[in-house]
Amino acid sequence: MTSPTERRRRGRAARERVPRSAHGPWIPAADRPDPLAVLARQAEDRLADLGPIRYGRMADSPFAFLRGAAAVMAADLAAVPDTGITVQLCGDAHLLNFGVYASPERALLFDVNDFDETYPGPFEWDVKRLAASVAVAARDNGHDEERVRRAAFTAANGYAVAMRHLAELGELDVWYARIDTADILPLVRKQGRRKRVEANLDKARRRTSLQAFGKLTEKGEDGRRRIISDPPLIQGLPEDELRQVGKVYGDYRATLSEDRRVLLDRFQLADVARKVVGVGSVGTRCFILLLSGRDERDPLFLQLKEAGRSVLEEHLPAGRPSAEAPVVHGGRRVVTGQHLMQAASDIFLGWTTGPAGRHFYGRQLRDMKGSADVAAMTPAGLRQYADLCGRTLARAHARSGDRLTVAGYLGRSDTFAEAIADFAVSYADRTEVDHAALLAAIDDHTLTAQRGV
Repeated sequence: MTSPTERRRRGRAARERVPRSAHGPWIPAADRPDPLAVLARQAEDRLADLGPIRYGRMADSPFAFLRGAAAVMAADLAAVPDTGITVQLCGDAHLLNFGVYASPERALLFDVNDFDETYPGPFEWDVKRLAASVAVAARDNGHDEERVRRAAFTAANGYAVAMRHLAELGELDVWYARIDTADILPLVRKQGRRKRVEANLDKARRRTSLQAFGKLTEKGEDGRRRIISDPPLIQGLPEDELRQVGKVYGDYRATLSEDRRVLLDRFQLADVARKVVGVGSVGTRCFILLLSGRDERDPLFLQLKEAGRSVLEEHLPAGRPSAEAPVVHGGRRVVTGQHLMQAASDIFLGWTTGPAGRHFYGRQLRDMKGSADVAAMTPAGLRQYADLCGRTLARAHARSGDRLTVAGYLGRSDTFAEAIADFAVSYADRTEVDHAALLAAIDDHTLTAQRGV
């Protein structure tokens, strides 16, 4: 068994390959792929009628563009040397992919909450995406450049401080570590900000299947509850697609543990609809399923979402196709990554293969899920939130990777965090240029965008 000292030494040795300061100011590669071409290639396997919605949402702001451009950033990160210190990556660790949700014990936890792009890779890729999202969000909020950089530094420093602490803990202590929202409130010192946080948490507690039932369904002429059609965001399915989704649902059920199957079998499938979700995910196939339990006031909403290849896969050795390598099931990849990174996960998390061999994963549509209002954050509030996200990301990485090796690489100084802050500012500059290119393409009708949807 490798000693803690040797594991830390491995991390320090990685500095010879990629010094910590080398993560600093980022200059686009001379052969950098056209970001709009990357997005167009990604859209080739998506529902064409939803493409304009995706571009419309990404056009809203540089931060919205960054959210939808995980594939663009993956290519940018792959173009520079990496540490080779592997963890389970979120793959899309921007600020709005952290949030609150209910644990199986009904505690309200704060954690990473989006795993569509999860994949094993160099730990710093997630840190860079998080810090870049902080810098872009700070600029969108009108913060001055000193505060923009300081907020990005805070995210990276929060990660480093937490990882150094986690490196001192035992294996079970790390595995059981979690961030309960009850632990967050005492950290919010200003009364006004604390009230906003409490209001957001109360809102999340109300986001349940019962709340969705009242908002998303109506009673039909036959007296049965149906999902309300709201094209193009929510649409009913023709009979042939309903049958296909019914089969997909049955196969998904089979991937759950026996106790979860017993619980799920107490519900009956009542209706299915297609739903548009997110920013970067727009165009992927996604269905919401209404199930009824004891009676119609005992609903359960599930979501079956398409899971293709992670945007990271083509850039990492483990994901490059070969004759010997089996195809990674996208749904299972998402479920496994979520279980590895989250302190506690949805009890109905499972995967399945759908029509035409497409991969899906399933989970509850709403289970006290909520996210922060980043656009309303003051400089102080954004720094505090950036620190929380950095610490949360470190805990997620520590569950799957060698935290002592990561801590050994980070060391005790601020060198890594300072370099990441420089990177974040440089990448924010490029994101603004890429966003402007998207707007220009929309204006000259090279791309079609549907705004405000």
